[in-house]
Amino acid sequence: MYVEGTLDLLELIIMHPFLKPDDQQKEVVSMAQKAILRYFPVFEKVLREHGQRFLVGNQLSLADVVLLQTILALEEKIPNILSSFPHLQEYSVKMSNVPTIRKFLEPGSKKKPPPDEIYVRTVYNVFMP
Repeated sequence: MYVEGTLDLLELIIMHPFLKPDDQQKEVVSMAQKAILRYFPVFEKVLREHGQRFLVGNQLSLADVVLLQTILALEEKIPNILSSFPHLQEYSVKMSNVPTIRKFLEPGSKKKPPPDEIYVRTVYNVFMP
């Protein structure tokens, strides 16, 4: 349930570079509103109330990885997106410091950079030659 909900938000982020430039800023506002009003309050409540280290019990799960990926992608576009969510802020820091995740997030790792114009053109050329 957590993964599916988070993927709905992540899909908006993934599609953002493929929007027309005029629509991109409007979509950032829309993503922020959806995250702040619909998605983040749910996760904030779960983290506040269940007393566990991770979203699902005390073990790292796919739900944790997908939520962190979504938070980090949103923070690239809206740096203060978590300002009203102290438990999500704490969670993001804690998750980013898991040794294997921290190594993946370091510069020079296999982590892909945010999509740029070259990436968008390449995708279009592959799927719509």
